[in-house]
Amino acid sequence: MRLLVTSVLLATLFCIPFLIWGDDFMRWFTGDAAIEWIRGWGAWGWAAVVILLVSDLFLPIPATPVMSAAGFLYGTMLGGLISATGSFAAGMAGYWLCRGFGRGIALKLTGEKELAENETLFRRSGPWLVAASRWMPLLPEVVSCLAGLTRMPAKTFAVSLACGSIPMGFVYAAIGAAGQEHPGMAIGLSMIVPPILWVLVRPLLGKQFGASNKAP
Repeated sequence: MRLLVTSVLLATLFCIPFLIWGDDFMRWFTGDAAIEWIRGWGAWGWAAVVILLVSDLFLPIPATPVMSAAGFLYGTMLGGLISATGSFAAGMAGYWLCRGFGRGIALKLTGEKELAENETLFRRSGPWLVAASRWMPLLPEVVSCLAGLTRMPAKTFAVSLACGSIPMGFVYAAIGAAGQEHPGMAIGLSMIVPPILWVLVRPLLGKQFGASNKAP
């Protein structure tokens, strides 16, 4: 129950910037505005995309329009690679920040015993949640932070994060490259592909995955 409360608190914190600046950021980084902003960086436009996606941890950046803009400017393959890199970097940043600096707060909120129990639970079901959450608004940030707070093994988190970030990055870049305005196909594919990809990748981790699930 305390972990649920922690999740709600994290979600509330992430909602505050949306409530304050959400409309402005949607106007600045959606559609033609996003394309022009990235173009303004010239040869460093790819870095602008990555910075925007990582900034989504703290600011109400509309990530999917930014990925679509990357696809429009750089094409499906390069735009997808840039978008996937930005999404992956954002997830890893949230994980390490909360793992390094949020542990004390988590202990105060949940208690040592309950946090230890939740660590075991998150190691078992967390990879699915990490992979599938990337397509949803707000959840990616919350889940990445929870993974860090519960000390989900870094390798397991990185692999499951990649399973979600890579399909999403390439699908939204393809939407942008094709000039489509309705992201329904992207939402559907991004929701279905990450869990399937995790099922395929997990056996490749072999005994190391099993060992990481038992890690203290």
